[in-house]
Order: sequence, then structure tokens, then C-alpha cells
Amino acid sequence: MEALVIYIAFNYFVNAILTLWPNSFAVDLSQGTAVGSGLTSIAGIITLDTGMIGALLISGVVVYLHNRFYEKELPEMLTIFSGSVFVTMIAFFVMIPLALLMCVIWPIIQEGMRSMQGFFIHSGNFGVFIYQFLQKILIPTGLHHFVYAPFAYDSAVVEGGMAAYWASNIGEFQTSALSLKELYPFGGFSLSGMSKVFGTAGLSLAIIQAAHPEKKKKVIALIAPAALTAILTGITEPIEFTFLFVAPALWGVHALLDASIATVSYAFGVVGDFGGGLINWLGLNWLPLWNFHGSTYLTQIMIGLTFTAIWFLVFTFMIKKFNLKTPGREEDVSEIQLYSKADYENKKKTQQDEQEKNLPKHARQAQAYLVLVGGKENVLDVTNCATRLRLTVKDTSKVANPIDFQEAGASGLVNPGNGGIQIIVGLTVPRVRESFEELIVK
Repeated sequence: MEALVIYIAFNYFVNAILTLWPNSFAVDLSQGTAVGSGLTSIAGIITLDTGMIGALLISGVVVYLHNRFYEKELPEMLTIFSGSVFVTMIAFFVMIPLALLMCVIWPIIQEGMRSMQGFFIHSGNFGVFIYQFLQKILIPTGLHHFVYAPFAYDSAVVEGGMAAYWASNIGEFQTSALSLKELYPFGGFSLSGMSKVFGTAGLSLAIIQAAHPEKKKKVIALIAPAALTAILTGITEPIEFTFLFVAPALWGVHALLDASIATVSYAFGVVGDFGGGLINWLGLNWLPLWNFHGSTYLTQIMIGLTFTAIWFLVFTFMIKKFNLKTPGREEDVSEIQLYSKADYENKKKTQQDEQEKNLPKHARQAQAYLVLVGGKENVLDVTNCATRLRLTVKDTSKVANPIDFQEAGASGLVNPGNGGIQIIVGLTVPRVRESFEELIVK
């Protein structure tokens, strides 16, 4: 909740800064969230489109502030502002300079990305390679749409974007004897689907092949549906994210192969609307254009199958050579050791003593109160008001007397009946309740 509130506050500050001083940052909010504007809408707030980078940055700051200030002990009269409230208050003010810094830096980064578009367009095969590599390698950051969106949906290479241009001119293409590369010379920027079909097939087979024999059936059950989805529809996240986080090195290799297959295909004259999977290929390419351009598509298939083999060999080699923990290669080995009951009790007591030494006051109070109300098995419900921890218990006879609660740090105990008890804690009760609930669910 802290991160959500602060993320919205951050974007609000960005919006306010750009609204008050638009000329200082060369960002025009009046253009809205059109493709290529560099802007987006978050919770109805027009702000800079920082993608996953912005979200991760703010989350990281909030996590740091939470770890630093959540347990901060405030004076008794201010304890109502402790915990999450205190973290949010501090983060709120931290977001102001951070938003200002983002307004200075991020438009420069966006402009750099736009400048790269001209480089892509005028660099031939090399431009296609760099374009496709960046589009793939940036997917985990969410910034890949800065690369492809201006080409596909804006006027980076053709008015209205390549997707609209292809769809509106497909009738002309299907009756022309000219090569597709002559008809659609910028089509090298629409070949991301090559890796989605042929690359997915190769890497999926490699993951299955590299799995431990006893786990192959489970891996097939996991990989096959995700691979089929990617090949048919072009939705690759399910299959790619099975290895992205457990073996990041494979992602770099995957991006290089993705760029390579697109570049080789373009060099051999393969162009078209190949951004999706086989369904997209059939509907917008193969079926309507096969009569005049079938040889191009046969070339595409041969190149694709060759790269399927390359993907398979490279991924299999890397997974086995570097013992990458792709699905089916996880180690299920746990330490096994026999302990006597005395060893166990001593170890448990030592761990508990060490943990209790490091616990903040509100956590120690929560532990004591839980014992005094008869343990977690006796607790039915937990709430709190401004100063009291309100509990509903199964058996009130198991609840200790008020003096015991006072010795544990409470100001008193109220027993209104019907299984309800109220421990008078003070303004720190929200934090005591959080710790109390954590103990109950353990």
C-alpha cells in the first residue's frame, strides 16, 4: 500500500511540474497520451511514460525507506504517525526532488530513443539487427515499446505506421510481380514474429531436452502449452518468462538470436506483417499473398527451421554447460540430519532468544499478549481502535488477569463480555496489531 500511494504521488508531482513549467522541460502535456508522445496515463494522471523503470525505481526507494523508518520509535504523543504512516510521510517529500529529477532526465532519454529511429532506418541490415535486439532485450524493463511503437503505429518510417500501411496496401501487394522487399522496403522492422515461431520451437525443445529424465513429463506439461500459445498467437511471455529470471544469460543469447533471424530474413527478401504468431502470418501474409510471393515464404520457412536448430543447439549447450536452472533442472536436495529432542529444544530456544533480543517493542508486546489471551488457537478475531487492541476469543477463562497484561506493557484490560476483550495499548496499537496478526498466521 505504501508503494502504491507513493507511486501515485510521484506521478502527480511529475504532472504538476510539467504543467507549471512546460517550457523548461520541453514536454507538452496537451498532446495527451498519443503514440510517440512519451506520455502515459496512470490513475488518470498524465505523466511521463517511464515504463517498468519508473515503477521499479519508486518501489526501490519505498522499500529502502520502509526498512529504514518503519520501526522508528516516535515520542508517545506522536506514535499515531509511526509505522506505515511515518514511511509514507517521509516518502511523500522524497518524491518531490525525485519527480523533478525525472522531469529533467527522462525526456533526454526519450529523445535519445527517437534519434535512434533515424539510425535504424538508414543503416540497412545492421539497423534491423540493432532494432530487433533492443526490442527484445528491453522487454523486461517495459521500455521495448519505445522502440517498436513509433514504427508500427506512428510515422517513423511511413505515414500512419507500418501496421496500417500493410493492411491498406495488401490488395496491391497480392497482385504485384515485384518482390515484397521492393514493395515494402521497410518491412525488416516487422519481423519480430520470426523468433516467436521458430525461436520458441527451438528453445522449448532445448529446455525439455536439458531437463532431468525423471522430470521430463512435468516439464513437457509446463512448456508445451506455453510454446503452442507463443507459436500460434505470438504471446511469448509465458514461455520466455520461464527462463528469464532463473537464467538471465539465456535472455541475452535469445535477444541476439532474435536479431539475427530477423536480419538474415530481411537480407534474403523476407518482409511483411510478421509481428505475431502463425495465425497472424496466415491471415495477413501467406494466404492472401502466396500465389505471387510463395517463393519468399518458402525461403522464410527454410531460414526459420535453420534457426530453430540453432536455438536448440545453443540453448541446450548453455543450459548444460553452465548448469542453468531452467525448468526440470532444479535441485531437490535438502539437508538431512538427525537431532535428539534435547538438541531440538535447545536450538529452538536459542533461536527464539536471539529473535526476541532484536524485536522492537511493539512486536515483543504482541508476543506477550498472544500468550496471555491463551494462544492463537483461542483467538477468533482481531481489530483495533485508536488505542485498544480488540479481540474475540473462544474461551475467556484462558485469558490472564489485568495485572499480567500491565506487566507486559498494556495500560489495562477491559472485558465487555460475549467473548470480547480489549487490551488498552495506546497510540502504538496499529503496529501491535500488525505484529499480533503476523503471529496468528504463522
